[in-house]
Amino acid sequence: MYILQESLFSFEELQKIESKERLPIFFSALDLRPYARELRNPSPRGADGHCRQGILRALLAAPLENIDTFTGLARRLKFDLRFRYQCGLRLDIPAPSISTLSRVFAELTGKGLAKQLFEDLVTQCQEAGIIDGTHVAIDSAAIHAYEKKEPKRKSELTGNANWGAKFDTFGNKVKWFGYKLHLAVDAKSELPMALKVTSAHVNDGDEGPALMTTVAAKSKVKFFMLDAGYDQIKNYEAARNVKAQAIIPLNPRNEKEPPAGITRKGTPCCSMGFPMTYWGQEKVHLKFRCPHATGQVDCPLGMAACSSSNYGMVVKINSQTDLRRYALPHRESRGWKELYNKRTSVERCNSRMKTYLTADQLHVWGIQKVTTHQYLNAIVLLASALAIAKQRVQNAA
Repeated sequence: MYILQESLFSFEELQKIESKERLPIFFSALDLRPYARELRNPSPRGADGHCRQGILRALLAAPLENIDTFTGLARRLKFDLRFRYQCGLRLDIPAPSISTLSRVFAELTGKGLAKQLFEDLVTQCQEAGIIDGTHVAIDSAAIHAYEKKEPKRKSELTGNANWGAKFDTFGNKVKWFGYKLHLAVDAKSELPMALKVTSAHVNDGDEGPALMTTVAAKSKVKFFMLDAGYDQIKNYEAARNVKAQAIIPLNPRNEKEPPAGITRKGTPCCSMGFPMTYWGQEKVHLKFRCPHATGQVDCPLGMAACSSSNYGMVVKINSQTDLRRYALPHRESRGWKELYNKRTSVERCNSRMKTYLTADQLHVWGIQKVTTHQYLNAIVLLASALAIAKQRVQNAA
């Protein structure tokens, strides 16, 4: 296994390579034979004579080449012989038809092979040192659909497309019809480690615990970074249950009156009413010191009002007494803010999938097929990172 030291996300690097050279590099990281065997008909080749591994390659090459329909993929295979050859499809017979591509896609969906390939590639990226997995960011993205609209009650039962709304970065409320793509992303490599597709109306916070559990089963996560939409006690508990810490800003809509002598963000106040100074943590306890002793305020009574010690009054709070209010590290500390800033990794991953790939260009219907579509896009990111890592090792040899 090739090991990539100080790995950086390399999808843009692959995108800069010309298409005719990009595909061989991309496919060099993929061994699709085990998955193609699951797609084969009883005969050695399909009834239409097309190699299933070649069709699987073509379905993966489609998002990389920004081809978002079976019609567009069939046309590219028909008229671009180099593309067809690089996908491993024969040139002496007609290119696969739209119905053949659609049928293989349906098989991928029915047998869960896209999810299996995605999970195998996540493991390979971890073994190669590309995915670190100790700091994971979670967020959702809007996915637009053009399906026939169903009554809300029916769509809630089927999980298919529905109306959704969320606030953008600037606080504007955005509405759309379709789905949500929930992603858990490694903050170091900006690569997806777990995903789930739901109807657009599903609340972000409801999907946090499942994503955390899935990721924690694969790696030793220390911190999960999520935005204020996940500020629900179940997300803090889910992180604690896998021995990690949730880094989530407090959502004013969920806020209740804090305990007496405690600020909204969990800082205790001294007897004079000044917020105390955070002074690190001891296991699950947060330590705070007299603000006059640390030079943060000029108390008219000095330290004597609270303590006779030259060190000043010290307060220790057990963070386990209120997982939401007391974070490790403290919510107002530099360390907490540095951790939360890593949440932007999931935003960049979402952006790549929607801008450079085809995550937001749906031409399949139903949540099962939409999920397969998203897995194929995520697979492209993982395979691209593996391919570039392999290429770097070869160039260095």
